[in-house]
Amino acid sequence: MPERVASDVEENGAAADVSRRTFVAAGALVAAAATVAGGAGAAEAATPSKTGLRVGAGKAKFTPDASVLPLDNFTSVHDDLHVRVLLVESGSRSFALAVLDLTSISAEAVALMRTAVTDATGIASEDIMVTVTHCFSAPHVAASTASAGAAAYVRGIAAATRTAVAAAVENLRDAQVGYGSGSADVNVNRNVLTADGYWLGVNEQGQSDDGVYVARFNDLDGDPIAVLTNYNVQSCVMQDAKMADGNLPITADLAGAATAHVEEQYPGAVGFWLVGACGDQFPAYRAKRYTIDKDKGWTYGVDLQDAGFALLTAQGERLGNEIVRVAQAITRYESGRNVSVRLLTDSVSATQMTTDHPTGPVRSATYTPTTSVDIPLWVFQVGKGVFAGVAPELSTSTATAIRTASPFSSTFVMSMFEGGAKNMPDRWNYDHYTYEARDGFYLKGTAEKVAARIERLVKSLG
Repeated sequence: MPERVASDVEENGAAADVSRRTFVAAGALVAAAATVAGGAGAAEAATPSKTGLRVGAGKAKFTPDASVLPLDNFTSVHDDLHVRVLLVESGSRSFALAVLDLTSISAEAVALMRTAVTDATGIASEDIMVTVTHCFSAPHVAASTASAGAAAYVRGIAAATRTAVAAAVENLRDAQVGYGSGSADVNVNRNVLTADGYWLGVNEQGQSDDGVYVARFNDLDGDPIAVLTNYNVQSCVMQDAKMADGNLPITADLAGAATAHVEEQYPGAVGFWLVGACGDQFPAYRAKRYTIDKDKGWTYGVDLQDAGFALLTAQGERLGNEIVRVAQAITRYESGRNVSVRLLTDSVSATQMTTDHPTGPVRSATYTPTTSVDIPLWVFQVGKGVFAGVAPELSTSTATAIRTASPFSSTFVMSMFEGGAKNMPDRWNYDHYTYEARDGFYLKGTAEKVAARIERLVKSLG
């Protein structure tokens, strides 16, 4: 049974009780796999391994079949969408990370994915992390009751997860892990000052973190099993771009192109894209783009159509090259029983809000409080690296604050966990009425509160 202990985590200056749980045998909570994790409390799993670090990875396609197109206005397929599954085992504890080439994913599909992973591995629902690449050129996942096409899409995601996790189980082996970082000037701040207030575009002077953060898992012969990348950008080079023939194509976009490049360089390995602070970051070059004139007037709709894929290929290759360069430069690895593998989960109480739907820039806006919610947090440690994830889209400043405060030599900060959520902007965005703020769910100050909680969780592991 879970054991409750006091925690030194504080919220608004008051001590908060955090549940720290040690689970029993891995299959004991299979029944919970049909629910969506993320409730309040902090769960800690694992001690240094008795048998050493073991890792497996697999991937499978879930691209909608042509028979169900059009789906969510998409009418054709340029390249496939994948689900990728990473299994990390340490002693008697096992964890799974699933990443999908999607904008977001429904709770229904997440629950089916967890069931698939649990059935294949015995991993408890609470130890299965699900996230998406925040790709804008893939159909949204609607409820399976919405239409026959939506039902087929959900079934395809569940089936692909079963295939990917089966491959990961088959590939599970003794492993070592190393971390590195580099940089790639592919992202750009998207908050541009127009004549009527801040709107979307390309702001070269705006805040960006172009860090490329890489985790490489090898077998004990040094051959890569998985390469994980954390980068701050929305995967939206081809968002809304229609082809000359009128088709709107499905593509895994920037994340897919970058990971495909990595997988080409490391045959047999699986590349994982972990989207970072994406609330205020665009790719520098997009097929359908915003333009700003000398009088600070804006337009949207200049569409390169088919030629946009050249931008996607070039930027994906540029990111992929840097990921591989960093992965090749990693020389320090951890393996064996001394690799700490732990998962902490927690939540922060917050208030949601509503405002006007953003259709253009404004000089003022009213943010109206609505309901109280709990925002789930995940902190996953593997050796000298830590992965901190939340559901909402983060601002660059929030991710930077978390990374700066971390005692770990490599800290990955991720948006879009648990299927994803709308923006959680920092104070600057609220004060300037940006798209990110007006498309957000949470009152001003929530991002800073979440960052502080994550910082304390991360420091508790250090």
